[in-house]
Amino acid sequence: MADIRIDKDGPVWLLTIERPTKMNSLDFDAHYELVDAWKSFDAESEARVGVITGEGDQAFCAGADLKTYTMNFATRPPHEFREEFVEGYGLGGITRGLYIDKPLIAAVNGYAVSGGLEIALACDLRFCSPNAEFGLQDVKWGFHACDGALIRLPGIIGTGNTMEMVLSGDLIDADHAYRIGLVNRVWDQEALLPKTLDYAAKLASRAPLAIRYAKQTLRRTASMPINEALKAEVRSFYDLGRSDDLAEGTTAFKERREAKFEGN
Repeated sequence: MADIRIDKDGPVWLLTIERPTKMNSLDFDAHYELVDAWKSFDAESEARVGVITGEGDQAFCAGADLKTYTMNFATRPPHEFREEFVEGYGLGGITRGLYIDKPLIAAVNGYAVSGGLEIALACDLRFCSPNAEFGLQDVKWGFHACDGALIRLPGIIGTGNTMEMVLSGDLIDADHAYRIGLVNRVWDQEALLPKTLDYAAKLASRAPLAIRYAKQTLRRTASMPINEALKAEVRSFYDLGRSDDLAEGTTAFKERREAKFEGN
């Protein structure tokens, strides 16, 4: 039985984790299915924006299904586990090893904890419902986050807020998440997915080549000295100057119409 449902509406793909009885946690099969779904999205030239959510109204994703992961860790040779999960993909792919230069949005409809929060952090934008709760509870069980939270979270909410979440393992609610910048919007549960998909459609109308170059530049320059980063930014801008999309954009501006971008 498939655990990841893919719904396509033109350039917008909606990926839904369908394990509501398990708080939409990912066992090994669901993990690999989500990796394959993201790969398909990335490879499809007509797909421009990806949205991920969880089935139901209780959980976005509760991370890895610890029962299956603990069993796997205990029964497999250490070198196999290392090759697969240290050298391979992080949870769901996008947390580590699979970098997609198209906009990704998390529609957080409930609990987003541990690996589930890390999947949301790997997205570019996070929208949530008022009942959403966020946390890195790993320290309560003897380990720490390993799929990007320790790396991405400080850049999103700052070091102090990150330390509070990582060291305590406590959950925070939607209002707190919004105040510290963890989420971009809070929408009613019934409106969350429709509004997220509307927003995704808006992003899909923007210049895909410019978006790709911008995401690449943001990722590439994150740890650069400021002078090198600024040069990388303007080089990317220069490369866009020869694109058909820029020509279409400037023509559309002059003609006072919406641009129709092809990604070239």
